[in-house]
Amino acid sequence: MSDFKLPFQTNFYKGKVRDVYTVRDKLLVMIASDRISAFDVILPKTIPYKGQVLNQIAAYMLDATKDICPNWLLQIPAPNVAIGKKCDPFRVEMVVRGNLTGHAWRTYASGSRKLCGVNLQEGLKENDFFTSPVITPSTKATSGHDEDISREEIIKNGLVEKEDYEKIEAYSLGLFARGKEIAAARGLILVDTKYEFGKIGNDIYLMDEIHTPDSSRYFYAAGYEARQAKGEKQKQLSKEFVREWLIENNFMGKEGQAVPNMNDEWITTIRNRYIELYEKLIGEKFVTQHLSDGETETRIISGLQKLEVSL
Repeated sequence: MSDFKLPFQTNFYKGKVRDVYTVRDKLLVMIASDRISAFDVILPKTIPYKGQVLNQIAAYMLDATKDICPNWLLQIPAPNVAIGKKCDPFRVEMVVRGNLTGHAWRTYASGSRKLCGVNLQEGLKENDFFTSPVITPSTKATSGHDEDISREEIIKNGLVEKEDYEKIEAYSLGLFARGKEIAAARGLILVDTKYEFGKIGNDIYLMDEIHTPDSSRYFYAAGYEARQAKGEKQKQLSKEFVREWLIENNFMGKEGQAVPNMNDEWITTIRNRYIELYEKLIGEKFVTQHLSDGETETRIISGLQKLEVSL
């Protein structure tokens, strides 16, 4: 955990994998740690360079989509640090799915043909493409598990005003289409992902990280059709392999379940998978960067001072 004392700091929040500092109630300093979580549980060991991987992928993707939707990011002062605008967040996550995978597949396999108010077509197999991407929102819980919710319930309950919801719905589909284009150019399929939005005044901003292995799922495009035809598992790059390992070892975050032991070999495997996704998705070799906490704090403060001048 970072322990910085930033000038004009007004708040601090420790999330599952990130430490977030608020400055002057208008800027956020987000530290992407090397912690890893699954099933809303922080696993007991860290993954080297995971924070740097996530932060740099998110920065790349936010820059590549800023023509679609304004976003919160202002500066990357250090490998695992982002500084951006503080927004008033909507209490929902916009989950966009291009394929019947993960939670959607588990719901479908149970016999249900409706997810978050969305009707799902008959005759699909696991990992098949939907006719067109679907949005299956969830509530953004401050603690515990996020819950599925429908578009109608969001608007009816006043979680998001109808006009704003229609806008973030359109933004989400546009962002997903761009994410699929970027992935396709690298031989990947963007399977599903989530987006978070907030407001400053009347303006809506895209928040948080996007299209990272923690917020998204990717399949390798090469061999996808053949694997589907044979009923084989898809080759993927995402955090799903960590969830699958936990499930195989009888852990799904439920009461009474113990997190299985994470040995050094398994931690190295997870680290390498994160780096592999970075290199595959960005198209550049991942360069590890080592900064002390002191140097990171100095860079953050310098970055904040520059932003104070420009703002």
